[in-house]
Parts: sequence; structure tokens; C-alpha cells
Amino acid sequence: MPKVKIFIEKTNEYREIEASTVKEAAKKLNVNLTTVIAVKNNELVTEEEKIDGSDSIRFLSVISGG
Repeated sequence: MPKVKIFIEKTNEYREIEASTVKEAAKKLNVNLTTVIAVKNNELVTEEEKIDGSDSIRFLSVISGG
């Protein structure tokens, strides 16, 4: 399993973990996928997206208002 460097906007930190999908990475980082947008190499992706060590992964906070 590849090591992936992931930016978490909510905590403004980078974490490096072993994961092969966005969903697996979120689970290991305790990130709720209903509260973030997953971005891989500057493109929005789904939780099933495969990832590897060469990818730029970011979990961006979703903000809504009324």
C-alpha cells in the first residue's frame, strides 16, 4: 500500500498515511466524507477514487449557508 501525503484544511495540516482510496484515507484520518470535498491533483473526486504517493490529495471543508 502506498504512502500518501494528504492536506486537511480543517486542521490546516499535512498527514502521511498508507491508503489506496480516498475513502480509506478518510477513515484512517477520522475525516467525515460528508463534511469535506476530496480533491486529487486539483480535481474533485469520489470516495472510491484510487490514490498513490504521486498524487496531491486535499480534504477541503464544505461550508454552506442560507
